Amino acid sequence: MQHQIVHFEIPADDVERARAFYAGLFGWQFSNSPGYPDYWMVGGEGMNHGIALMARQNPGQGLAHYFSVESVADYLAKAERLGAKVIMPRSPVPGMGWFAFCQDTEGNVFGLWQEDSAAA
Repeated sequence: MQHQIVHFEIPADDVERARAFYAGLFGWQFSNSPGYPDYWMVGGEGMNHGIALMARQNPGQGLAHYFSVESVADYLAKAERLGAKVIMPRSPVPGMGWFAFCQDTEGNVFGLWQEDSAAA
């Protein structure tokens, strides 16, 4: 595994305005994620569906990047040993996988993502 960015989220204060902006700029099409009314996946021809637009959850929230890992639990422990702070513990996305958020030694927040169709 190359531990590359596999997904990123764009927070928005006004989701409809942001959807119109990115649709106009890049021609992106959006589909709502079932069970998540304020979370929109980017789709359309040639898209890899690794981009989402979401309602901003707190004033300081910026872009969130997710790196692929074999085990979120293992990489959380490794990140902590190296000086990272766990912002959000390992959590499921039912039927898709596991994620968590960390803050690195420089104050940057990033996500870890583990694919697992059995996540519940």
